[in-house]
Amino acid sequence: MAKDERATLLEVHQALSEEQFQNLKYLLESKIPAGLVLQASRPELCRILLQRFPGNSLREIARILRQIGRPDLIQRFQLPLEEQIPEENPREPNRDTPNGTRDPTSGRHPGGIPTPPINPQILTQKDLMTVAERFGKEWRQVGILHLGLEQSRLDQIQEENPNNSTMRSFEMLRDWQRRQREEATASQLLACLEKAHLDPEILNFLRSLQGN
Repeated sequence: MAKDERATLLEVHQALSEEQFQNLKYLLESKIPAGLVLQASRPELCRILLQRFPGNSLREIARILRQIGRPDLIQRFQLPLEEQIPEENPREPNRDTPNGTRDPTSGRHPGGIPTPPINPQILTQKDLMTVAERFGKEWRQVGILHLGLEQSRLDQIQEENPNNSTMRSFEMLRDWQRRQREEATASQLLACLEKAHLDPEILNFLRSLQGN
């Protein structure tokens, strides 16, 4: 059984593009130390998942596949789903149709199978890097005043990236994204940064990700 589980995990990983695979690893950081997953190859990540989620790794991967916009892989590989997925987005009202079935925009099929958000706008690492490149010297103020980071964490980022201001801003945004998890969307980051004194191109870029 364990062999079948590992084989399925590997097939799922191989079906992802490189960017999607990196996003999957990034979203796993909320449950697995970053040092274990960031440099892991696809076979190595299978081993880590089997160790960290014994008997439950396929369900964990199915959860993340929804977040990165690949629910088709859940169906292709017949991955197990969580029994109930919390509806954490306050912008999605609880809509019930008169006949008792759920409206498609509510995030669940009438049969009770969870579906991914229509446009989750999950920020990729490439998106975060694009924003980070334009932060400039005010990254600390942005982190404390607008992203809610602690100064001690910003000091640590400074020590880890003493000569690269872009990487400092990028790591700060990654910290914000880790905390926000599935709420780390372009809309959410735009709401955080609109009152900061930043390059207008940052806000324009985030608006473009919303499809505005």
